[in-house]
Amino acid sequence: MLLNCPMPQLDFDMITLGHGSGGILTNKLLASGVFELLKNPLLDTHHDGAVFELSGRLAFSTDSYVISPIFFPGGNIGELAINGTVNDLAMCGAMPRYLSLSFIIEEGLTMTEFWEILVSIKAATQRAGVQIVTGDTKVVEKGKGDKIFINTSGVGQVHPQAQISLQHVKPGDKIILSNNIATHGVAIMSVREGLDFETDIVSDTVNLNEAVKHILDEFGAHIHLLRDPTRGGVATVLNEIARDSHLGINLWQRNIPVLDDVAGACELLGLDPLYVANEGVFIAIVAADVADDVVELLRQYSFCGRAAVVGEVVAQHPRQVVLTSSIGGKRVVNMLVGEQLPRIC
Repeated sequence: MLLNCPMPQLDFDMITLGHGSGGILTNKLLASGVFELLKNPLLDTHHDGAVFELSGRLAFSTDSYVISPIFFPGGNIGELAINGTVNDLAMCGAMPRYLSLSFIIEEGLTMTEFWEILVSIKAATQRAGVQIVTGDTKVVEKGKGDKIFINTSGVGQVHPQAQISLQHVKPGDKIILSNNIATHGVAIMSVREGLDFETDIVSDTVNLNEAVKHILDEFGAHIHLLRDPTRGGVATVLNEIARDSHLGINLWQRNIPVLDDVAGACELLGLDPLYVANEGVFIAIVAADVADDVVELLRQYSFCGRAAVVGEVVAQHPRQVVLTSSIGGKRVVNMLVGEQLPRIC
């Protein structure tokens, strides 16, 4: 939901390439819009960087967002950029605090589009409890970009009880999915290809840091590994974990949460939901004796309402992911080859 933030009254309708260092964009748009909307004591200094204090173990992450289209069912590139970096930090067991925000804007992007993206960014930062403290804006000539690209970097304090590491994963650990998979990728595909699935499939983009903090508060070192299955989906992430840990993974198809509409759309498009991108889902590998309690806690959150134990780590078939189908058959789930859905985030 967008905040009630009126667009600043500027004397131009299109973001245009200015003269010199930033030109019209810097002098009018930034001063009248960006700084006012995202204001906080650190950003208000308008300095080249932010100076702040953090103590203890820190996590740092950066990512760039080039999704096409920039507006999609359930969100837009702005909130995706905030949620993506917030979630990357959360997967490190960190509580995100400060973010940078950089735009590369193609000449011709409308003020209306840019303002809607900015307002979504503001709303996403408020939901996640983070602050934008520094950033940058560049404008490129028409034809040199695709409306807008965004980079966000973030720092956060690692939870005092977090011991998130691949080396802690061991046979017997359970694998938890926090919610339905493949929803984001199908939502993007529906818009990109102009498909009508006769249903409202929307992106699952959301900040996950609150739920992650809660399970770390309750279960601490019993949470062995956290990953978000974005590009390449669940199958690719689990293959990476199996490969790097030299352990095997068993998956149980009957437990994997997928919305019926999404499963139907994947079947129509010839996609396997296990390989489709997600933006509001995470994988948790946890000690077996707390797995059911972790699921119960996660289900308290609306965006984790179908959390489930979907598999386990095993010593057998090292470096492989094996899926047991709903009818009892078994097959190896390989790493994704290539990119099924380009520019998904």
